[in-house]
Amino acid sequence: MPPRTFWKGYLKLSLVTCPVAMMPAVTEGNRLRFHTLNRRTGNRLQRQYIDAETGKRVADEDQARGYPRGEDDHVILEEEELDEVALETTRTIDIQEFVPSDRIAWIWFDRPHFLIPDDAVAEEAFSVIRDAMRSTGTVGIARLVLYRRERAVMLDPRGKGIVLWTLRYGDEVRDERDYFDDLRAAKPDGEALKLVSKLIDSRTVEWDPKMVEDPVQDRLLDLIEQKRKGRKPARKAKAEEPRDSGKVVSIIDALKRSIAAEKPASRKR
Repeated sequence: MPPRTFWKGYLKLSLVTCPVAMMPAVTEGNRLRFHTLNRRTGNRLQRQYIDAETGKRVADEDQARGYPRGEDDHVILEEEELDEVALETTRTIDIQEFVPSDRIAWIWFDRPHFLIPDDAVAEEAFSVIRDAMRSTGTVGIARLVLYRRERAVMLDPRGKGIVLWTLRYGDEVRDERDYFDDLRAAKPDGEALKLVSKLIDSRTVEWDPKMVEDPVQDRLLDLIEQKRKGRKPARKAKAEEPRDSGKVVSIIDALKRSIAAEKPASRKR
């Protein structure tokens, strides 16, 4: 069953407008969550804001946001003042710019959402915008208030719908050149390259969502079930850490032994 819509509004390109609905493309709803308890009573704990100097609890109406300008010195901002500088909470995705789809690096992508027409009448205008972006190899750029913040968003045509990505803010993205430029541009040994390619080829399979399943959650569920039944869970043996023998091993020899140790591929490509 598809998740319920969490946002409704309009998709707009110049004078073309159509109602749309949006849902997050990913979910954390199946993740195990725990409550923090008082071990002695089993009661749940509540979090409270405490004044760091007086040690007294601060009521909700007395809490404010402050920007530090010095030690123990803050500029206090009221919610109304914060609302004044924010983008108007509009329900319109107004596409102002288009960018070639291969020009936005993966690092800018934040959170994906599915965007669909909200009624049958909207399908024609929606499909025109979607297919025009696909035929021109572009993605749309707009601004939108989501999750209580103004965000740049990217609209990427995908199948019969559109994937809307929130994009990271400029000050969140680090420049890869700061980390990669100082690496030595060593040319790999030709034989080693062939052996690694052979090793890669022996392990190449088709993508399967099972590759990203969470085994820890499965073990947690088993642990919870064992404790629920009053059984003592078995302790897992610790994985042995790789040890450095101190011997210098040729990468060619290591690769040859790796390939020899590979089992025949049983997974279909």
